[in-house]
Amino acid sequence: MFRFILRRLVAGAVLLFVITTVAYTLLYAGGGDIARRLLGQNATQEQVERRAADLGLDRPLWEQYADWLAGAASGDLGRSWFTGQLVATGVTSRLAVTLSLVLGATLIAAVLAVVLGVLAAVRGGWVDRFVQFFSVLGFAIPGFLIALGLVLVFAINLGLFRATGYVPLSSSVTGWLASVTLPVIALSISAIAAVAQQVRGSVLDALRRDYVRTLRSRGLSFRRVVYKHVLRNAGGPALSVLAVQFIGLLGGAVIVEQVFAIPGLGQLAVSATTAGDIPVVMGVVLASAIIVVAVNLAIDLLQAFLNPKVRLS
Repeated sequence: MFRFILRRLVAGAVLLFVITTVAYTLLYAGGGDIARRLLGQNATQEQVERRAADLGLDRPLWEQYADWLAGAASGDLGRSWFTGQLVATGVTSRLAVTLSLVLGATLIAAVLAVVLGVLAAVRGGWVDRFVQFFSVLGFAIPGFLIALGLVLVFAINLGLFRATGYVPLSSSVTGWLASVTLPVIALSISAIAAVAQQVRGSVLDALRRDYVRTLRSRGLSFRRVVYKHVLRNAGGPALSVLAVQFIGLLGGAVIVEQVFAIPGLGQLAVSATTAGDIPVVMGVVLASAIIVVAVNLAIDLLQAFLNPKVRLS
């Protein structure tokens, strides 16, 4: 098991290096005259050159990246070119907001998708047709339309939740719930649809296996076979789809945060990209990549726990 975890950690570190290298190269190579853009068109050439030297932009790109990489390894991501704030501080404060949305949506998706998927596979009939109809609907409707519909009905017409803004959990539990409920629902719909379909298919496939007939012939109840054996075997593929959905939810959070005016990582990425604040963009890229690697590692460990054969593959 130790070697299994070590291999996954090394693969994750390589993935982080590749992602940050590609992102850094694209951002700086395609950034044009960054110093000129920061100072404006009225700045003199001397001011532009001095600003470029202050930022270290007059050095070779590989040297700038090596410095950034060494700083990132020690937790120093530099400062924002516009606000002067430490990038690590800005990213960390926004990260908690985005994670509260994405983790909430993932948890809801995991619970509801397993319930719906198992019911569809075991009950069949109208329950199966309802789940499949819901899945198609969840895929077909874009997340931002769901978000706008939720705001119109539950925030504006009924006044049950906040239409915009975010209340930290440390300030008020009820305020936090009121501010994240609608964004979490908007994010989770497509994930529920995708994972429920995967759970349904995996459970149906497992129910046709010989070991299920063997267990039933030994007198085990259908419910015990499903919940103790079938779900364990069907859990691996469902976890893989859930991991993919989690990564998709990180991207979807960018749009949902814009709709609900939530100061999360997505909103920070949009404002920093629009302004050309490359250190902040790199901080967001690194934070997102670390989350993706950590989630994949957690899913690999769960799959190895459910199916020991995974450790040998």
